[in-house]
Amino acid sequence: MSRSSRSSQSSQQAIVATSREVMAAHARTFNGAAAFLPADRRDEAAVLYALCREIDDLGDETADRDGLEALRAQIEGTAEPSPLVGAWLEVAERRHIDSEPLLHLIDGVLSDLGEVRVASDAELLRYCYRVAGTVGLLMCGILGVEDDWALPHAVDLGLGMQLTNICRDVLEDAERGRVYVPADRLAAVGVTHDQILAGTADREAVAEVVLELLDLADGYYASGACGMAAIPFRTRWAIRIASRTYQEIGEVLRARRGDALAGRVWVGSLRKLWLVATVVVQRLPRGAHDPQLHRALVGLPGCVA
Repeated sequence: MSRSSRSSQSSQQAIVATSREVMAAHARTFNGAAAFLPADRRDEAAVLYALCREIDDLGDETADRDGLEALRAQIEGTAEPSPLVGAWLEVAERRHIDSEPLLHLIDGVLSDLGEVRVASDAELLRYCYRVAGTVGLLMCGILGVEDDWALPHAVDLGLGMQLTNICRDVLEDAERGRVYVPADRLAAVGVTHDQILAGTADREAVAEVVLELLDLADGYYASGACGMAAIPFRTRWAIRIASRTYQEIGEVLRARRGDALAGRVWVGSLRKLWLVATVVVQRLPRGAHDPQLHRALVGLPGCVA
């Protein structure tokens, strides 16, 4: 092996190691589930997570529009890639993954800059597609999914997870000046976005809407589960466990009667172990994709309507 080859390999290993650390520090649920992946796929998932995290941090932590556009150029191949983007592009080439969903992810994060006021379910679902459905599509290649019929189900799993995030983080998002809970749903219970931002919203009314959104999320989780059969057996467990653990966040919130304004909820370690045990014995559901789930997503990659 030449000196330059050894240097390149060492650099790649350093990027993977750093990516593992990022995933371990910021994605407890996914990091735990990723332990069930084969080592090479786990490293590729870590690189993808680290890149998605960098995109997210450029939006949430620094509101760096120029940085996001620079990443777009690197992914599109019109600028020299950073080591992390270069590592992802190698993964994408090796696994035949289209990086277009990453560009939609950047669009989603760009839409978070400044104040956020989501008007309707359709707007909410398109946002969820950009920041999470896209990740479902990207993960398909890493997991070894080869069947195109599974792609809409992968999108739906991402939608379910992001809807759960939104329900869990109503208070934290409001502190950032963002309200993702649709205005039309809030209006039906006599609440406005301004009231949520000011901390004066009726908590029981908001909780009612949160419970509605959790029900909406469950429909997407159910669709996501119907695509699990397309994931090879060795990599399937990680996604099944991550999905079930995320959905359990909604169950914990339901046990609190949907009161998201009381602060963040989480799934305890013992509960996570129990969920792993239940996933092992559960049979995979089957079912064709319901195009009604994608009525708001017409024209986006991986979506059918």
